[in-house]
Amino acid sequence: MNDPATMVSTPQPSHSTPALVAPSLRRRMAAWLYEGVLLFGIVVLPGLIFGVLTNSRHALQNRHALQALLFVVLGLYFVFFWRKGQTLAMKTWHIRVVDRHGQPATARMALWRYVLSWIWFLPPLAAIAPFTLSGGEVTVLLLGWVAIWALLSRFQPQRQFWHDIWAGTRLIDIQPDLTKRRS
Repeated sequence: MNDPATMVSTPQPSHSTPALVAPSLRRRMAAWLYEGVLLFGIVVLPGLIFGVLTNSRHALQNRHALQALLFVVLGLYFVFFWRKGQTLAMKTWHIRVVDRHGQPATARMALWRYVLSWIWFLPPLAAIAPFTLSGGEVTVLLLGWVAIWALLSRFQPQRQFWHDIWAGTRLIDIQPDLTKRRS
């Protein structure tokens, strides 16, 4: 009848390990854009406190110290939430950051991912620094670079951003299974 030797077993998906499938580029970029909106709320209070404490009366006054402070504040925000797996924007778009094996990212990985994520902005800003460009020209160059960097993930076999590959992390799709929900 049912001889165990002739039965073929198919591997069952593990419920503890999510599928390591990358979310679509569209969803990742939507989360990226939403994250940018939310970050305003993260930096406004430290910026205000810094301005009051340093008695800054002009936007360019103490700007390098303010930039350093905001770099640290953003780093703390991202490392804290990436260690937990998601920021609010990632939660909204059902995206999680994990290590290469689907396990939670370590603090070291999250910090390295944060440092490497500045690739989204630093190359075009460094390239345009020696030139006097209008705000519109800077915006076009910056958005052009962001588009190029995002599209480069299409050339990576797992469809991950290159800074994730270098940091040992990956973004995974954690869309809820709507078929399991009760009406």
